Amino acid sequence: MKKFYLTTACLFFAAAILPADEPENTIQLTLKEAIAIAQAQSVDAAMALNEWKTAYWEYRTHQAEQLPEVNFTGTLPSYTNSYSPYQESDGSYTYVQSNWLGLNGKISIDQNVPLTGGKLSLNTSLDFTRQLGGKVYNEFMSIPAGITFTQPVFGVNGLKWKRRIEPVRYKEAKAACAERMEGVTLTAIAYFFNLLHAKENLGIAMQNLRNAGQLYEIAVAKRRIGHISESELMQLNLGALQARGIVTEAQSNLNARMFQLRSFLGLSENDMIEPVLPEWAPPLRMQYREVLEKAQENNSFAKNIIRRQLEADYAVATAKGNLRSISLYASIGYTGKDMTMDKAYNRLRSNQIVEVGVNIPLIDWGKRKGKVKVAESNREVVLSGTRREQMNFNQDIFLLTENFNNQAGQLEIARQADVIAARRYNMSIETFMTGKINILDLNDAQKSKDEAKLKHIEELYKYWNYYYNIRSVTLYDFQTGANLEPPTLYP
Repeated sequence: MKKFYLTTACLFFAAAILPADEPENTIQLTLKEAIAIAQAQSVDAAMALNEWKTAYWEYRTHQAEQLPEVNFTGTLPSYTNSYSPYQESDGSYTYVQSNWLGLNGKISIDQNVPLTGGKLSLNTSLDFTRQLGGKVYNEFMSIPAGITFTQPVFGVNGLKWKRRIEPVRYKEAKAACAERMEGVTLTAIAYFFNLLHAKENLGIAMQNLRNAGQLYEIAVAKRRIGHISESELMQLNLGALQARGIVTEAQSNLNARMFQLRSFLGLSENDMIEPVLPEWAPPLRMQYREVLEKAQENNSFAKNIIRRQLEADYAVATAKGNLRSISLYASIGYTGKDMTMDKAYNRLRSNQIVEVGVNIPLIDWGKRKGKVKVAESNREVVLSGTRREQMNFNQDIFLLTENFNNQAGQLEIARQADVIAARRYNMSIETFMTGKINILDLNDAQKSKDEAKLKHIEELYKYWNYYYNIRSVTLYDFQTGANLEPPTLYP
């Protein structure tokens, strides 16, 4: 009677864990839906999007630097009442009072010249001075139109280098954002299959608990007629008790995995996720050369190598440009001044300024030359490092492609093994009831059935993980034949 109560308790325990009715907030979630939710509202996706926005506006700023810029500068107003030393014609000094009010304004149109690295400005200005103190009068000075050009002669053309580097940096950031979104997909897949594994594990544990209770009840009857030994009966009793502990552990693991996926997807804590086992896998076989070509074309790694090489070349050019420095400044236009504003614009005089600045070190003990050598050595380090990284990248692509192509076969083997192990277990139960196998063979069949079921899920996860890993490195959808792009920021 005590043994019967134990069996009944096992069955009630299993019934207590299984919910009688599905909760209203239970969400049946497929893998495709989990990926879509993750890319739409997960924190990781939001971080990737914000980084993409930063890169976008940095590139927009670079583009704006190539366009003319209109600036206004002015002093509104400037007032001075002070004494300053003044040297007379005989060499003696005296102090004179400076008491005046001034206003000035200047509008300029500035344009960088990427071809030469210089800057061209078209400007107009007006200055007003009101002399205060004993004799009060006004004076205006105008520059109706003037052209100013500044140009480094031997220095590095930073504008030209930026026009080469910044577009590559922008493409790199764009590809990196798409890769991070695929990284969100990979995380969602991992969490989804973790939950699916935990769900199947709990289902297996509960089924085993029910079977253990039924088998124990049958074993009690068989023991009464002497078909099994007391040791086998006790082993079944122990198995039923252990099954209860396994169910409790499996339920706790399921709750943890559900919380993990729910938090990642940004769902409510009241939502109960019911993961749906993916039954379909795309029948694809990928070629290494095709995958490598798409990766070289789309992946941020290729852009990163190009950018780093350009930056290393820029550093060398900068160091060489600093060996000597000659700058040219030229300004041409007209200016006028008078007591009234209209006459200040009518009585114009020519106004030209030309300056050539030279900075050539005569003795610097090899300091600038040493900086050139350092920059050249750093460039060689970058080139050597990128060659090694390229070889590793190609090797990773090869292994990833091979693993994916082999995984389809592994998945089919795991599926068939799952079916066979389940049939074997069912047959073992029937055979045990007729007394043709012992408890050890039955336990072995149960273990094989459980392992085959979980192995099927693990192989299915590997398949999708390899597939989306290839998508993440190639930024190419091999099912639709389209490149993967980051989210559109602005219309």
